[in-house]
Amino acid sequence: MSPLLRTEDVPLLPGLGAIRLRAGHAGAQRVVRWPYVAENRSFTPWIKGGELVFITGIGRHHSVDNLFELLYEGVAAKVAGLVILTGDAYIGRLPAALLKLADQQQLPLLEQPYSLPMVTVTEVIGRAIVQREQLAWRDAESRAGSLLEKLQLRIGDAGAPADFVAPWFAEHQTLLQHLAPTIDAWLRHGGNISAAAAALGSHRNSVRNRLDRLFRETGLDPAKPADIYNLILAHLLMHEPTMTPECGDTP
Repeated sequence: MSPLLRTEDVPLLPGLGAIRLRAGHAGAQRVVRWPYVAENRSFTPWIKGGELVFITGIGRHHSVDNLFELLYEGVAAKVAGLVILTGDAYIGRLPAALLKLADQQQLPLLEQPYSLPMVTVTEVIGRAIVQREQLAWRDAESRAGSLLEKLQLRIGDAGAPADFVAPWFAEHQTLLQHLAPTIDAWLRHGGNISAAAAALGSHRNSVRNRLDRLFRETGLDPAKPADIYNLILAHLLMHEPTMTPECGDTP
């Protein structure tokens, strides 16, 4: 099971025992991306999805109808759950109909007393998210099957490798993309151009011309190990190895 923080884990965090999961238990396995305290009538413009949204009632009166609207908004925005603060000052209690709707929509609905300071709650949840993300990252890194996989994990999401490579290949990333099958075949066959050409279904001279263009435009020197290492690393970070041959002898 993933060690990431889930909605059902929140009441189990140190100091947060006063928070109760009141409804939507079927969706309580949702991962909490971050806590967000909503003070406006609508919170959708301010979130990305996966947040645990806190409704305080401070600064505005939340009618029963408005609480229903917020629950439907949470479903549409794919939040991790709604936490509604209750007490005498603003929102007195959670209507039974709201709990029933949360169950129907499978949206976790939690209740927090006003006596529990929000600064404490958000601090504890934020710390737990970071700690568990680090634990998940360490677990994934320990299971990496190669140095490349470990490096890819450290770099981050799908768009990050291009940013990582940019200082060396910023203006040539399109060229690397276009020539990726040629580079891949060339590397797979240990720099043997004839073998790479056969694998690609291309003429030997066409493959040589593509590689000559690559080295000419990037300024890399195939005789320098450091340049070849940079090319190999950039290619592996930006492209999944492919067995798909290029079409004919297109340059």
